[in-house]
Amino acid sequence: MTQSHAVVIAGGGPTGLMLAAELALARVDVAIVERRETQELAGRRAGGLHARTIEVLDQRGVAERFLTRGQVMQVAGFAIPLDLGDFPTRHPYGLALTQNHIERILAEWVGELAVPIHRGCEVTAFAQDERGVDVALSDGRTLRATFLVGCDGGRSLVRKHAGIDFAGWEASTSYLIAEVHMTEEPPLGIRRTEKGTHAMGRLEDGKRVGVVLEDERVRDGTPTFDELQGALVAAYGTDFGAHDATWLSRFSDAARQAASYRAGRVLLAGDAAHVHSPVGGQGLNTGVQDAVNLGWKLAQVVHGTSPASLLDTYQAERHPVAARVLRTTMALTALHRGDDRSKALNEHVAELMRMDEPRKRFGAKMSGLDIHYDLGAGHPLLGRRMPDLELETDAGPRRVFSCLREARPVLIQLGAAVDLAGWADRVPQLEARYRGAWELPALGAVAAPSAVLVRPDGHVAWVGEGTDHGLRDALATWFGPPRAS
Repeated sequence: MTQSHAVVIAGGGPTGLMLAAELALARVDVAIVERRETQELAGRRAGGLHARTIEVLDQRGVAERFLTRGQVMQVAGFAIPLDLGDFPTRHPYGLALTQNHIERILAEWVGELAVPIHRGCEVTAFAQDERGVDVALSDGRTLRATFLVGCDGGRSLVRKHAGIDFAGWEASTSYLIAEVHMTEEPPLGIRRTEKGTHAMGRLEDGKRVGVVLEDERVRDGTPTFDELQGALVAAYGTDFGAHDATWLSRFSDAARQAASYRAGRVLLAGDAAHVHSPVGGQGLNTGVQDAVNLGWKLAQVVHGTSPASLLDTYQAERHPVAARVLRTTMALTALHRGDDRSKALNEHVAELMRMDEPRKRFGAKMSGLDIHYDLGAGHPLLGRRMPDLELETDAGPRRVFSCLREARPVLIQLGAAVDLAGWADRVPQLEARYRGAWELPALGAVAAPSAVLVRPDGHVAWVGEGTDHGLRDALATWFGPPRAS
């Protein structure tokens, strides 16, 4: 018997889990298909969360789950750490937390939201028609879905089967990564040589060492233990008595992006839509934010609140963000090469990043706090993330992010009454006051609005500047046509 779901997500990594949570909050029948039997993940993979990702988790009321298990840090990137300490956000930092912990916390949350996960199998094929998608699984079952979302990584079967082009740049370098025991104490930290950039660090168990070694030439495939020993000797002159490797893998700086994030009823998010070097820690964060942008839009289409054309805004908004990430990681890769010319460039960039304006500009870029969706001309807030202000209401103080817990929009009225007739059942209103300055990362102070319409993803869809001009158009664009009273 074929099981049916409104949305099937291929892949239960960070992007797939976040999307499932977003859809579940919007009361969409969603299921995940994940090839792993458990959420356990070999190796460290991604190493942390950036400020904007922490903010979107805060919007849903789960940020503390991550903050209590990670270590606050500053943003790594262009030559020196980029201190966000003076940024106008409640989270002016990044969080060091490995992907296995991030996934485990997300999976716990998704479990609380009662999202079913079909484990130990994967999507092998699918066929879509006017009403939905038939999804074939490796265990012989078939699922029926209204929409299928591929969150199944850089080698995404969903993307390939949908015929979506994945163009970009071939690898210029590759890295061997390992988790291994050593009988001798290795030099911890980053080591730059003419043969490349290498690093070693003690893992959480205090026994193993995490190793990253730049290959002398671009290589593919999983490395062998002999390759690990040889690479250690080439980089450090010894293998430090390496033995009992618990994980061996390889990554490169290849950069590719899907030409389209949607093919009919099939969509892509996370690594299925974009891959690049992990330098700068952008990948997981970009994928989680893809999910938060897509989730509420997909929910409205599933519920019939909005037309399917709303999904086109997912491509329009998120494709440029990932394209910028690809360019950034390519620049970081070039900056981190170990040759003398790159060292000279690194010194000049480090000097530049110690200046206030470049630090703020690139810190906002690396942290995701400067993301701006092009929603047309107007107030600087339009299309940007809404600041998490401490508002005054008749019921007492209230944070903006607390209004977004259920992944719903909110219209915040700051002294100006606004008519929501036709949308009152979909868009909650909050009458409030705010007496402080309005500030945006990198941009600084902006004029205080009289009202703001905030989307479920925390981005501003409309700004009132003393009138309600344009409000009805914004409501119709993002939350469907008005209903008769």
